[in-house]
Amino acid sequence: MPSWKLVTGLFLLSAGALTGLLAAVYVQVRIPDPHDSARRQATVYYWADGSRMVSVGDVNRQDVKLSQVPDSVQRAVIAAENADFYTDSGVSVTGIGRAAVNIVKGEETQGGSTITQQYVKNTYLSQDQTVERKIKELFLSLKVSNQRPKSEILEGYLNTSWFGRDAYGVQAASYAYYGIPAKDLNPSQGALLAAVLKGAESFDPSLGADNHQRAVDRWSWILDRQVGTGSMSAGERAKYTEFPEPKPPVKPTSQAGQIGYLVDIANKYLKSRSGITGKDLASGGYSVHTTFEKDKVLALTKAVEQVRADRLDPKKRPDDEYVQVGAASIRPEDGAIVAVYGGSDAIEHFTNNADTSGVPAASAFKPFVYAAALEEELDGREGSAKGASPAPSQAPLQPVPVRAPMASMNLHSALVASDHTPFVEIGKKIGLKKVKELAVASGLREESMAKLEPTFSIGTSTPSAVRLAGAYTTFVNQGRATEPYSVARVERGGVTVNDLGRPKPRRAMSTEAASIVGDALRQVSGSSVGLPSWAGKTGPNDRMNSAWFIGATPDLSTSVAMFRTKPDVTQLLPMQGVGGPDSERGSALPPLIWKAYNAATTPTPPRPTDTPQSHP
Repeated sequence: MPSWKLVTGLFLLSAGALTGLLAAVYVQVRIPDPHDSARRQATVYYWADGSRMVSVGDVNRQDVKLSQVPDSVQRAVIAAENADFYTDSGVSVTGIGRAAVNIVKGEETQGGSTITQQYVKNTYLSQDQTVERKIKELFLSLKVSNQRPKSEILEGYLNTSWFGRDAYGVQAASYAYYGIPAKDLNPSQGALLAAVLKGAESFDPSLGADNHQRAVDRWSWILDRQVGTGSMSAGERAKYTEFPEPKPPVKPTSQAGQIGYLVDIANKYLKSRSGITGKDLASGGYSVHTTFEKDKVLALTKAVEQVRADRLDPKKRPDDEYVQVGAASIRPEDGAIVAVYGGSDAIEHFTNNADTSGVPAASAFKPFVYAAALEEELDGREGSAKGASPAPSQAPLQPVPVRAPMASMNLHSALVASDHTPFVEIGKKIGLKKVKELAVASGLREESMAKLEPTFSIGTSTPSAVRLAGAYTTFVNQGRATEPYSVARVERGGVTVNDLGRPKPRRAMSTEAASIVGDALRQVSGSSVGLPSWAGKTGPNDRMNSAWFIGATPDLSTSVAMFRTKPDVTQLLPMQGVGGPDSERGSALPPLIWKAYNAATTPTPPRPTDTPQSHP
């Protein structure tokens, strides 16, 4: 056994060597020139055929002096991000250690950095999440903290930080959120801007109800935190009880028409599947290859606009005012989103109607209730495919003739006739939880599901047009569900950084159930548009404030939603009278849109040519 003197000596020698090494590295580190924002590349989005859709990424940044940023805003940022900024050494060793461990584990690395470290990363380094970059950040932060005054570091941080809404720096952010220069921000507004520094994708209140609640909570916490750190008095804090709602975000003109909605859907998919953030995309250099097909986007837009022009007249009929349309078209074969209609213009109407949750599905939800009832009856029957593994994706998408169990025959006729009572009764009988589970397995989001009350079975849930179009492909695909996707791959510098590929199909319901429900849906289609498809829709018996038509073929599943919404009114407006007295609460219009779009996208069979006559 080595003596304690030897162990102590080795420890001191190792510590001294490590200290010397760190000191040598520190001495050799040079503070580089700041990034040239003019060199920042755009992020380019491409259509499915490889042609360019849009280039996004002009740097929105206006540097200001620290004296032009109110003290209250500076204090809010410090309280939120780094309370001991003025007394620390510029680094958080524990934060770097935690980030290094997370990098090795492949987990999220955010959190724990000081303002100095974030300034160094923004100004001198890349956003790469690697151990090497973290080590560089450590030494550069120490050197910057020793050689630069804290006021210069804070000024640089405020001018380089990402606030969301394509805004770099507090000046651009102040205009983006409140339409005023930074010098005019009040303490309450400053606290909100400090809140979005934690991640605009989660804290920009305009991006959804959950975001709004998170923003309110963090805004309130930051104000309380300032009281706790002594940078704001309790009396002043008591003045700020009303949340400072920012103005709606504004999209650049390059994203006019449907382009902004397409970019929005692609970005959401990327963030949920690849780990690429909004800040990463804004930093530029990415090539995003989407599934959107330009001709189909144009055809869907034309179909909506034509029906609106022909059937709606807000000047003569007040009931035609505030009408909104959302639509999505998905390829059943693999779940690719090929087209959406998100609204009249992405730079004027900010909500993406194709991807919004808040419009009741009404009778368009009933096929999932029918399928759940069939699964209950078919379960245990010899030959039932319930629970079977997914069939090969190349299997022919043809209806399988299966005789419906006698107990479900009334649901068949009720679905075709849009009768509610049988669906309410069967929901109670089999359990609404089973209905919900099948709907979610088919592709509807858990968060869009309504409370499990008796009316659940007649469509109180609020899926988006994208999700409902995707879920209906389950009936086309013999019970297999495929997750809708909008991005195939992402490249940077010509190298693929994320090949997202195609989602794998999964079994959502048995082949028998899909076939039986599909037979009823084809009858709905025949009576609605006179064309062969798997179709669901709302009807005159629905007492919801929405109108839906979903038509699915082996080539495309397309959902069309129509509803009325007025600014500053939280509830949807009634659909009675939309399009005239014969419109069945507006339910006649979505089928017309689908029919026009289907006609434009269905390949025309080749005309027969004359067969040359043969001569002996």
